[in-house]
Amino acid sequence: MVVFSDQSTATDDILELSGKLGLTEIGQGLMRTVVDSSEKTNQGKLIKEAINQGFGSFVPDSIYQQFVQHYSYAEQLYGKTFVNLVSGYDADYVGKNVKVPEFQRELKKKIAENIEKLKEDGLIDQSHTITEKGMQLAALVLYVEELQEIASKNIGERIGKHKARYGSKGETHVFRKGDRYRDIALKSSIRRAVRRGHGKLSTADLETFERIEHGGISVIYGLDASGSMKGKKLDVAKKAGIALAFAAIERKDKVGLIVFSKDIKETVAPTSDFGVLLQAIARVRAARETDIVLAVEKSVELFSSEKMTKHLLLLSDALPTVGKVPEEETLASIAAVRSRGITVSVVGINLDEKGEKLAQRIAEVGEGRFYLVRNIEELDKIVLEDYYQVVDS
Repeated sequence: MVVFSDQSTATDDILELSGKLGLTEIGQGLMRTVVDSSEKTNQGKLIKEAINQGFGSFVPDSIYQQFVQHYSYAEQLYGKTFVNLVSGYDADYVGKNVKVPEFQRELKKKIAENIEKLKEDGLIDQSHTITEKGMQLAALVLYVEELQEIASKNIGERIGKHKARYGSKGETHVFRKGDRYRDIALKSSIRRAVRRGHGKLSTADLETFERIEHGGISVIYGLDASGSMKGKKLDVAKKAGIALAFAAIERKDKVGLIVFSKDIKETVAPTSDFGVLLQAIARVRAARETDIVLAVEKSVELFSSEKMTKHLLLLSDALPTVGKVPEEETLASIAAVRSRGITVSVVGINLDEKGEKLAQRIAEVGEGRFYLVRNIEELDKIVLEDYYQVVDS
């Protein structure tokens, strides 16, 4: 359970959690550096921002030229956070002074120094492309940031409270303290009361169903990585995926990942390996259109054939835009996976009216839930809420 009494993420807490969740393979040494060093944290944030904005190389002269020639476009392309980190100056300050010759010389020097440091530390290679170590650093920074979010929003207290109660109804037993009311066997309870000659149903007459274990819950996080998700939306969506993985794996459930746009970009079959999920989520870049059908169909392949609760959570900010009749094809694919025992929920980010109606239909056909997100800062709460609804069902 993630609860930090001082509302800050302490080094020992993070390292302990990292070990429990299998992050030792990424490197405890690098992890300690992240939480102890502001410079290393900023380097990780810089790489993370580059990935979220859709590019993976750092060519200092090219970045500088874009700043100087057309700053407003460059800021839109890279994002303010990237500008801050790569230049060492506030983005607004850069925008106001970028045409001043003296500042241009300083700006060029700062960008070159910061990128050279990335190279010296092995975070980018000689061609200025992000290395595996750079990817790992970005993943760890993303992880630490989400732990801090969980703590600050007090949603960590809920993680770990839910007992694993999955499966179908089996034999009944006498009602005990702690049994869920939804598991009360009404017919058996009434028969018991009648046999005892009771005119009213009392607590002593109640019987509840035993739950036949089916191996727990398996959830796949379907993340839309189309072009419209670039930047802040993608960053928050990644963090929500990390929160889901953290909560579910701590409860011994499994989480998978499908990253989709016009095609499938990344898949992870439901797993208990948090490190694998973290690295896969951190690598996601936004590009192209949205094809939900591909993600839905792929989920069938990834879910295990074991008898367990299977749930697909789709996160998108737009209607499907691929196919001759994309809306009809999407609903047909949802109906097909539901017939295979998979429920489907949808988290829609700032959808228009048409998109909202389709998302509601997807949730209805998939027998899941629909969540309309207006404030993306609440996305991790909403994703966790959907997971807990599955746990409690």
